[in-house]
Amino acid sequence: MLYPILTASRTLMDLGGTWAFKLDTGEGFDQRWYERPLSDAMSMPVPASYNDIKEGIDFRDHYGWVFYQRSIAVPAFLLSQRLVLRLAAVTHQAIVYLNGQEIMRHKGGFLPFEVELNAHIQRGDNLLTIAVDNKIDYSTLPVGSESGSGLLGMFDAMMGPLPEGKPRNAPNFDFFNYCGITRPVKIYSTPKNHISDITVVASVEGTYAKLSYVIDTVGEGDVSVTVRTEDGSEIATCVGAHGDLIIDPVRLWEPLDAYLYQIEVTFGADVYTLPYGVRTVEVRGTQFLINNKPFYFKGFGKHEDTFPAGRGINEPMNAKDISLMRWIGANSFRTSHYPYSEEMMRLCDREGIVVIDEVPAVGLNLAFGGGANFKDGKPVTTFGTLRTAEHHREVIRDMIARDKNHACVVMWSIANEPDSFGEEPYEYFKPLFDLAHELDPQNRPCTLVSVQSAKYQTDCTILLSDVICLNRYYGWYAACGRFDVAQRALENEMAFWATTGKPVMFTEYGADTVAGLHDTTPTVFSEEFQVEYYKANHAAVDPLEFFIGEQVWNFADFATSESIMRVQGNKKGIFTRERRPKLVAHYLRNRWQNIPDYGFKS
Repeated sequence: MLYPILTASRTLMDLGGTWAFKLDTGEGFDQRWYERPLSDAMSMPVPASYNDIKEGIDFRDHYGWVFYQRSIAVPAFLLSQRLVLRLAAVTHQAIVYLNGQEIMRHKGGFLPFEVELNAHIQRGDNLLTIAVDNKIDYSTLPVGSESGSGLLGMFDAMMGPLPEGKPRNAPNFDFFNYCGITRPVKIYSTPKNHISDITVVASVEGTYAKLSYVIDTVGEGDVSVTVRTEDGSEIATCVGAHGDLIIDPVRLWEPLDAYLYQIEVTFGADVYTLPYGVRTVEVRGTQFLINNKPFYFKGFGKHEDTFPAGRGINEPMNAKDISLMRWIGANSFRTSHYPYSEEMMRLCDREGIVVIDEVPAVGLNLAFGGGANFKDGKPVTTFGTLRTAEHHREVIRDMIARDKNHACVVMWSIANEPDSFGEEPYEYFKPLFDLAHELDPQNRPCTLVSVQSAKYQTDCTILLSDVICLNRYYGWYAACGRFDVAQRALENEMAFWATTGKPVMFTEYGADTVAGLHDTTPTVFSEEFQVEYYKANHAAVDPLEFFIGEQVWNFADFATSESIMRVQGNKKGIFTRERRPKLVAHYLRNRWQNIPDYGFKS
């Protein structure tokens, strides 16, 4: 899927701004709110999550549908062009209406979808309505509990039957269920005969690079492709819908030293330009190679989370986050626990930030948090109960279709902390790994991010993952504060992973820390404790040649659902939610600036 841009043949209209908005308490569809202007509507910024924009618990924790609405008009001279409405992300389900008629449905809150408007749009004003459902359950990704809610659900069960209350979401994951129209809504135009997709795969040998391309088109016309340097100089051309472009000498896209060629595609009257970084990725033995050099991941798990936009796109904060990553010496992050905005991916291409790209498959563990989910009084099994398999395939397809050409993306993550132990998870995940390898024209490495468990020897990631990605909390959730025990326990587990012959890295490890809480003796939640936690973990993994990276949890403090386990969110951030550094940021800055991106353990 092509990112919408303005070109010599394509127009682009941004529908962001203030929309009419209304919470639906059950009557919206019966009363056909989508057929006429909303009555008693409030104002709502688009894009943004709606939860923190207005005050009140009924608003923040709304359960179910909401309606967004605005009037749109397209210049008359564009009505002869192909017109497309594109929504970059709507969480979690959307129904799109134009002038009272349904024109599109979509499930999944973190990837784009679009619909052609020509058969539906009228001259002059048109009423655009988008109904958005935030419900999560056993069929959605991320997963919501249908019977219990992790640890708190276990406590409820201990109390016996409780009175019924208002329906509410029960996230089976530890971040706030921010919802709404969270990314840009745009209308773009193309000629009727148009470029529908571009795929480029680079192979490199020495200074020589071959870019094999495939151009998908609709209609009749001739295809030509031109490669230009960043200063606009033409260096390669080819004719035809598929072919090879030769660059010699090539300037490679490197971590923190990005170079983007401009691939200009012309099909009849249509023109599209794709920024493209030339780099290679390979797992060889216990090494992760970028451009045939052993790379060491230094960075973070992150969230798209700012106040008051919630999960809504925040481009100034994206730029600030990348600046802080460079300041601290990081070179990478994981899009935990969903694909991030296209704007962030394009920024990472430009800035040279390496990305592990993750689908929104979090919560595929019905005993998450130490509690249990029950049905008819009996514990339920994860994959015998979930109804996510086909949707899981859909989001893998859509994520790879969207992000396949990004140089920054070096690995696909198929899930975060699922129930991955034994035969049942293997049967669920094996087809998903196969699908990702099949769909990705670059055949990037794939992984499954593994939760901490005493059963790690039976984790299906051993058989499926190209890189073993571990979320481990020795010294926090296990052996809390007993750093000597935590270090030995981690060393013991690492001795097992050494036998797999695969590269191993941390994708999460960390400790909750309250900014400003200090003590001469490191105590739980103090900033000094967080530093000592990381020192103990690093002492265990630094001697290991097969250990190829550390992504701490988390880049910044972030919002979660209310619980007795969290005080206004998760406080494991290296930075506060406002992006102020904690003490550990200076420790990591000193460490990471002295660890090279390449060859650290070679």
